Amino acid sequence: MLKGSGLFRCLMLWVLCVTISACSIIPLDLGFSNDGEMDAVILGQGEDAFPELDTMALNQEITDYLAAHVPRRATDREIVDRLRELLFEEGYLNIQYDDLRTRTAIETFQDRQGNCLSVVSLYIAMARHLGVDARFQTVKVRPRWDRRGELLVISQHINAVGRFGQSTYYVVDFTPEISVQQLTAATVSDTHARALYFNNLGAESLIAGDSERALQFFKNALWTDPALSIAWNNIGTAYNRNGDKALAEYAYRKAYATDKTNATAINNLAKYYHNQGDFETSERYTKAIERFNNRNPYYHYNMGNIAYAESDFEMAREHFTRAVRRKEVEPDFYYALSKTYEQLGNELQSQRMYEMARLMVLASDEIYLPSQNKVRIVNEKSILSETSAGISISTGGAR
Repeated sequence: MLKGSGLFRCLMLWVLCVTISACSIIPLDLGFSNDGEMDAVILGQGEDAFPELDTMALNQEITDYLAAHVPRRATDREIVDRLRELLFEEGYLNIQYDDLRTRTAIETFQDRQGNCLSVVSLYIAMARHLGVDARFQTVKVRPRWDRRGELLVISQHINAVGRFGQSTYYVVDFTPEISVQQLTAATVSDTHARALYFNNLGAESLIAGDSERALQFFKNALWTDPALSIAWNNIGTAYNRNGDKALAEYAYRKAYATDKTNATAINNLAKYYHNQGDFETSERYTKAIERFNNRNPYYHYNMGNIAYAESDFEMAREHFTRAVRRKEVEPDFYYALSKTYEQLGNELQSQRMYEMARLMVLASDEIYLPSQNKVRIVNEKSILSETSAGISISTGGAR
């Protein structure tokens, strides 16, 4: 099993080791019931602890910039197109992707960089300032794991959506080369997005080794949105690191009770019980996670990427091959195998895998989101297919 913890990037951060596809439910009966005393400790604050942090506020510099660059009588559609130019094109802000820090709208404008939550917050704030409908929209993406020291980072995604009328809407997407699962988009409230912001700050603090600061941010995320499962998972990891075992166990269990698709919480519970010496319970949870991960092609794909980064090319080949067996029509898997066979000195297989990937891309232009376009206009009267939302943290495998 992998060592370390994981977390969600882009919009939602979690700390975990392994996960499953978002539509799956783990068949475990934890016998969980809410504990008023535990909730009081975790959710005890009476007000927002960071009222000075307005994630979507615009300052005078930004409003002046909009006034100078957006015509007063522009239509909603013209404003949407103009904002795309202002935010993403050279000669204007030319905002670059940076997933290491979650920013407010003002910070994103000033730094000219941000992750998907940061940039979408700025975009939505600008659009609303100009009178255009704009809302947050979460989107399920193909699971992606990145190692950050002892942690594994799992990415999810968020973008902006708004309507021009009854049958036409637009989608603004920022993250480069993101591949999404179909039919998974859901609009979320500003309150939910604010909770994700503090969840991300907490996860970033945990990565930096500041557990106390992380706890402050996670608590504020849960005060803002008590149903945010990933924040329950992450605060469990923060408590675990601080030695507050009872609070850690309760938070992990509540994370799963709040969202039965939260495999990170189950993984963290497996690790928790193993460290407590309850090997029977740990093994039960570990086997549940292994069964689900074994069926998930993207789990094997990401484990292959980690092995490749660590120059364990034989292990990478095994994981990429398992990914292909579980989902044959996925060009990323074949590209990865091509690179791996090249490292293993098998040029014939490397070229064969590359050609298979290339043919798959040519056969379907809907596999990859054309991120260069940034904006998509969708007419609901036609049949069209749609192509971060936070950080989650895991404490690693049970062994």
